[in-house]
Amino acid sequence: MLTPRETVAELDKYIVGQDNAKRAVAIALRNRYRRLCVADGMRDEIFPNNIIMMGPTGVGKTEIARRLAKIAEAPFVKVEATKFTEVGYVGRDVDSMIRDLVEASVKMTTELKKKEVYEAACEDADRKIIKLLQNSEEEEPFLTPEITSLTELIERFRQEEGKSRELVSSDGEEIIRDAAEREKRIDEHLRKIEADYRAGLLEDKIVELVTEKSQLPGGDTVMAVGLDIDAGGLFGSLLPKQRRKMQVTVKEARKILIDEYSENAASSEDTISAAIELAEEKGIVFIDEIDKIAGKSNANDHDVSREGVQRDILPVVEGCSVKTKYGFVKTHHILFIAAGAFHLSKVSDLIPELQGRFPIRVELSSLTEEDYKLILTQPQNAVIKQYTALLAADNVFIDFDDEAISLIAKYAAEFNDSCEDIGARRLHSVLEKLLDDVLFCAGENADKPLNLHITGEYVKEHVSGDFGAMQPDKYIV
Repeated sequence: MLTPRETVAELDKYIVGQDNAKRAVAIALRNRYRRLCVADGMRDEIFPNNIIMMGPTGVGKTEIARRLAKIAEAPFVKVEATKFTEVGYVGRDVDSMIRDLVEASVKMTTELKKKEVYEAACEDADRKIIKLLQNSEEEEPFLTPEITSLTELIERFRQEEGKSRELVSSDGEEIIRDAAEREKRIDEHLRKIEADYRAGLLEDKIVELVTEKSQLPGGDTVMAVGLDIDAGGLFGSLLPKQRRKMQVTVKEARKILIDEYSENAASSEDTISAAIELAEEKGIVFIDEIDKIAGKSNANDHDVSREGVQRDILPVVEGCSVKTKYGFVKTHHILFIAAGAFHLSKVSDLIPELQGRFPIRVELSSLTEEDYKLILTQPQNAVIKQYTALLAADNVFIDFDDEAISLIAKYAAEFNDSCEDIGARRLHSVLEKLLDDVLFCAGENADKPLNLHITGEYVKEHVSGDFGAMQPDKYIV
């Protein structure tokens, strides 16, 4: 487990600035590890300190939470508070965020289980495919109409060992008289098939594969308003599985058999139990736009359920048991991170009980021109690196000089000041405008490499000063 300082260093690889927010989530993550080291009696009494992030859009609130989950290898779900409705209104209930988290945890645990059994799955698939090839009619020159497989023929020989007999092929051609010598030839033939398969010489060979699948249409889950029903669990054992024969290549058969083996291994009760425990102990729920449900509701409000949603969220954040299709899930030790711009409201506008469940408050600052320059070049997923990789797929190789990068950052900052401040997302708008012609024409001569150097003059020519005013004309009909 990383220390808080190491966690911040990992976040710095992808997110520029916002040191206070990084510090807060790093401490919260380390506290989880510390709790697991505490004696059992005290462990259950220690609850996570949930966090509220306050700051304008595009400054890294969601990215910090998402990257934190990746660092911790924890199940993560992002929800929007405005999508929930109070009990009694049509819409999503707040318990659905926990159901979504459990689904994410099950998916993560299943993938880990599949990786664990991958080698065993490959061995099982190889064994089955070799058997299919050895029993394939096209690979059986020794069979007669009375004997339908090589394994059956060898068994017949073993039963009649020492007897000399004459067997002929279907077209009357004599093959071999002596049973012992014939068995040896067949055994050599089987070994050759296996050797050819392992050498990759039979990848395009067609084999007949029999698979089984559930007869439930449209998946195993039936969704209703505020309801998650595991149809597979209810009816899967009652309905017989549908057997299906397919003519596929050896390469395709291997993938199908590996997936089938992995799915069976990953769908065990132990995997589900591990997924539920992972969600309860390491799950992270990011509640975005919580500022939109802040403030008291009144009869004239267009959204009379805002305060009701807060009261519905409260027991989930406090700690309760939520029913999912996998069983009950306790939310007591799930880390909740809420976020909002809070332009028209304040954290104090939330109901006091909910405020108390988010004791850590962190304010994220607006991005500056210097921040934009760093975002363009420094992170591992820097914006310029993204566009460079995209255009390289069409054999177009671009690079930017320092003046060009400075001007892009300058324009982004000016447009955010004069128009709506959308944070780092503005950089994508500027770069799309700057590289519009290149992105449109790239690929027309993909066989010829093209090197393009972006200078400050190029930026001035292609990004006009009234960029912000031009956006509605370009994107709205």
